[in-house]
Amino acid sequence: MEVLHYSVVFLVIALIAAVFGFGFIASTAAGIAKILFFVFLILFIASFLMGRRAPL
Repeated sequence: MEVLHYSVVFLVIALIAAVFGFGFIASTAAGIAKILFFVFLILFIASFLMGRRAPL
């Protein structure tokens, strides 16, 4: 869940930077937020699939 938290933080930073007109900072923060979101999504799917296995 920590990765999702950082993704939201970078998204908020990107939105605030875009409002104030800092284009480079906004695009960089949005890119980081997108990468972290996809990392979270991959980890979520992997843990969902591993948790559904029958015990040995």
